[in-house]
Amino acid sequence: MSLLQVRNLVVEFPGRRGTLRALDDISIDIAPGEILGVVGESGAGKSLTGAAIIGLLEPPGRVASGQILLEGQRIDNLDHAAMRHIRGRKIGAIFQDPLTSLNPLYTVGQQLVETILAHLPVSAAEARARAINLLQDTGISAPEQRIDHYPHQFSGGMRQRVVIALALAAEPKLIVADEPTTALDVSVQAQIISLLKNVCAQHGAAVMLITHDMGVIAETCDRVAVMYAGRIAEIGPVHEVINMPAHPYTAGLMAAIPDMTQDRERLNQIDGAMPRLNAIPQGCAYNPRCPQVFERCGRERPDLLLAGATRAACWLHAKDQQGVTA
Repeated sequence: MSLLQVRNLVVEFPGRRGTLRALDDISIDIAPGEILGVVGESGAGKSLTGAAIIGLLEPPGRVASGQILLEGQRIDNLDHAAMRHIRGRKIGAIFQDPLTSLNPLYTVGQQLVETILAHLPVSAAEARARAINLLQDTGISAPEQRIDHYPHQFSGGMRQRVVIALALAAEPKLIVADEPTTALDVSVQAQIISLLKNVCAQHGAAVMLITHDMGVIAETCDRVAVMYAGRIAEIGPVHEVINMPAHPYTAGLMAAIPDMTQDRERLNQIDGAMPRLNAIPQGCAYNPRCPQVFERCGRERPDLLLAGATRAACWLHAKDQQGVTA
């Protein structure tokens, strides 16, 4: 059984000039212990999907339709107090900038202990002992001393380790990690990714890893969902999506990654830009940029279709496909 089920999720932003649809019919499942990567250009809707699952959509954004179920329980229609209990206890969150996740006025120990006491039936002494163990598990040396330090006394990589410890504090079943390595040096990125994999394996937590870095996805995830203009363009096992992309957009992303084995002066690029929310093209949203576009692409919008080991929202994989590629 899936730990998380997102069914036909639609997120809208009402405004004076009409309603903008930022997420359009998103459906994903995450199994216990699985790491699902969510990748795409800026503006694709990756972070918005995570925010909707955590229940932290910025007003006036709202879930217009669809369902989000955690362990079979619907959570998208819960009130603020009920969602606050689930957030932390069952869903942990790791954000891009650890400075915005940590309160500069409190020691990291105070913040960890407060989170543990809020969600677990333990004493203050037990909570502090658990906080020290979490800091040790996340690779912070001398945790007995560091627990009483303030966030500004930690480096960027160490702060992100504290945030991971904070996300794991109440033993959640699911962790939503939104660009957890973007602000870090490449060498520190590798350490954090390795840490995230190991700690989640030990604690049995599932992870939704949101990033724009295909290298991080390839190194970390079991499956990957490629997003474009608020929809899922392709979803499947990481190895299949990276090596045999079924959607032209995924193929374009893969071709844009530098290849150390080839001698090229110029990188491949995808012409054009992601469409604005108020100017999503009719049919497939990718059709103005697609090198394989044909007449049906401009008329009808494809659902996710079977494409070998993956599923892709592309008419090239329709059984009744009669189009001729341009």
